[in-house]
Amino acid sequence: MGRNILQSILILACLIIVQVLICNHIMLFNVAMIFVFIYVVINLPMDLHTGWLLTWAFVGGLIVDIFSDTPGVNSLACTILAIIKRPAFYAYIPRDDRTKDIEPSLANLGFAVYAKYLFTMVAAYSVLVFTIEYFNFADIKEIVIMSAASAVSTFLILLGIDSIIVKTPSHK
Repeated sequence: MGRNILQSILILACLIIVQVLICNHIMLFNVAMIFVFIYVVINLPMDLHTGWLLTWAFVGGLIVDIFSDTPGVNSLACTILAIIKRPAFYAYIPRDDRTKDIEPSLANLGFAVYAKYLFTMVAAYSVLVFTIEYFNFADIKEIVIMSAASAVSTFLILLGIDSIIVKTPSHK
């Protein structure tokens, strides 16, 4: 378990650096942002205590907020993402003894289940970020367009990241 936590800390640190130095300065077609740092929150093991999951999410979002000049937007969205993680995961996979300690990944879940779970989480995060950022529904069309474009682009990037980070399936 200690090795997995150390690996997750290193991955989170690298992805936060990529988010702050690269992704925050790229706006694809003036509508899509890529949020790579949420990968760690999405892929933390399902048996991780809720308090730790919320702490990981909040701290990761807070660090991105500090370096991105977005006061509280990412930390709030990440914390909400951590709250909906388990219900979103178990919407696509049955809750039993084999899945209670699984780490969501392409290797563990297969493409179909993991893609549905990942897209749900990425879409939820994108909607949260842009809704919090605009904080009114007068620009609902812009929020929907930016959320959809960001969700699709982030989903594709995170699928690529997950296929690069080699994990062995954890079947017990």
